[in-house]
Amino acid sequence: MAKSRFSSNGNLKKEPEKVKISKETLKEAFILFSYLKPYKSKFILSLVFIALSAFSTMIFPFLLGKMIDAAAPGANLKLPQGGIDTGMLGFNLKTVQWSLNTILLLLFLQLSVQTIFSFMRIYLLTEVGEKSLANIRTDLYGKLLSQPMSFFSDQRVGELSNRISSDLSQIQDAISFTLAEFLRGIFTLIIGLSFIFWISTELALVMLSVVPLIAIIAVVFGIRIRKMSRKAQDQLAESGTIVQETFQGISIVKAFTSESYEMKRYTSSIMGVVETAITNARYRGAFVSFMIFGVFGAIAFVMWYGARMISSGEMSAGDLTMFVIFSAFVGGTFAGFADMFSQLQKTLGATQRVRELLRTEGEPVELTDSMVKIEHPILGNVRFENVAFRYPSRVDVEVLKNITLSVQAGEQIALVGPSGAGKSTLASLLLKFYEPIEGAIYFDEKNSKDFGLTELRKQMAFVPQDVVLFGGSIRENIAYGKPGAGDAEIIAAAHKANAHEFINRFPEAYETIVGERGIKLSGGQRQRIAIARAILKNPAILILDEATSSLDSESEQLVQEALENLMKDRTSFVIAHRLSTVRNSNKIIVIDKGTVQEIGTHEILMLNEHGLYRRLVDMQLEWN
Repeated sequence: MAKSRFSSNGNLKKEPEKVKISKETLKEAFILFSYLKPYKSKFILSLVFIALSAFSTMIFPFLLGKMIDAAAPGANLKLPQGGIDTGMLGFNLKTVQWSLNTILLLLFLQLSVQTIFSFMRIYLLTEVGEKSLANIRTDLYGKLLSQPMSFFSDQRVGELSNRISSDLSQIQDAISFTLAEFLRGIFTLIIGLSFIFWISTELALVMLSVVPLIAIIAVVFGIRIRKMSRKAQDQLAESGTIVQETFQGISIVKAFTSESYEMKRYTSSIMGVVETAITNARYRGAFVSFMIFGVFGAIAFVMWYGARMISSGEMSAGDLTMFVIFSAFVGGTFAGFADMFSQLQKTLGATQRVRELLRTEGEPVELTDSMVKIEHPILGNVRFENVAFRYPSRVDVEVLKNITLSVQAGEQIALVGPSGAGKSTLASLLLKFYEPIEGAIYFDEKNSKDFGLTELRKQMAFVPQDVVLFGGSIRENIAYGKPGAGDAEIIAAAHKANAHEFINRFPEAYETIVGERGIKLSGGQRQRIAIARAILKNPAILILDEATSSLDSESEQLVQEALENLMKDRTSFVIAHRLSTVRNSNKIIVIDKGTVQEIGTHEILMLNEHGLYRRLVDMQLEWN
């Protein structure tokens, strides 16, 4: 399980999950890294600059050492027996002497070149990382958009959002930063060790007998400290959850006089955090104490050994300076690999989850609007023939059984029945959110399977009970029914939906921002915006799901008038619990336990005293 953390706004978020590094996980990562191919040349060039940057950095200690030697000329230095006698262009780097001014110029030249190399590696890797991740984000978002409704019923929206944000950000960091630092660390390690052995093989062996042991112990300590820190963070997150739950349900807490219980629960959680933090402090204290003793002890030992070599003429003071600085580079790089390894595990976990989504099969929907052509315009005739259906998540429950009915173009059809009877499922099948397991649905006597999915849905509109508005303006929400619609069309649709008047009362009229999910609008206003959206789409088939059930009387009247404008001259399926709203329907279809029980007009169905429709009407009259 991924660990929970609190974000800055107090909401729980996920920490990237680590996976074991194996052949399979690395293969998954390399497949995802195929997104780098369009930018291959820049990526390779960035790797070259990483190597050059590492090499130029390692020249700095060499020049510092030569500067110290230049300040104390005349030292009779003999080459160490184990050293590497490197002749270059007629002189030996070990014994070459430059003036202080020359070395200063070389230092600034080295820093200038290193600045260019560092800039280029960061710039190129960032460009490659951002562009390749943009392509992955686009593909992943498109893949999620094309998933069927059954996929979303099994997934949490927060988890899917986490894939696009946290997981891809983790991959982006790996490409733009972790990969660069890892390669730079490898180059630094190789070059640093080469220089160390070049300066003095004897002193290098002394250093390597001490430093790796300290580094390994430091890594072990570090892993333990990180685990304890994560445990403390998890416990703190749990205490935060208690606070969130308590204040969200504060009325229940006070009504049941549970203040003492909640106080005890919170105190117990906080004391767990304290205990973990104190334990962690012991580890950190031991770690810091060991590192102070170990690192400075190792430096003292290496310096002592090097000083003896200086006194015997085997090494100059400048060479010892070079050696110590190179050793610091090597030690720091080696210690940094532990964190890079941890980041690599997180990246492999992220790539694995992203690849899982990219491999899933989606619906054959068109993701580019220009590719959608209405080759088979629908008049509005609909026929269900022996349709049966089970939800993929509940295969043991038959939701619809042997549904057979026909609807003529332009008819208003009411779907009524008890809760759970299958009315909304019937609407979902019309929209092809799901496919029947038996039977078929025909539009104008053409099997629904013969239509393109996007083509079919473009000729249908859906107005749900819980209207979903997007966080833009009123204009944008209405235009969602017909992207690219002009102002005149949008205003005309708003007029027909009885929405124009209340929209114009806002200071910004159609440019008014509706807020998240339309929170700034009332229920009736949201419904009329949704109806205007459907009117603008001008569908052949309309599906209304309890469009007026949660409104007050005044809003219901306005919405009902708007719905009548919307349903005029088009096939309409109206799902309703409030039966007074469907009396004028051309046909009322009564569904119960997944089967059609009755079909007829309101007047005909009311004649059947023992019928389900008559019983439902009588029950509503009693409640009223």
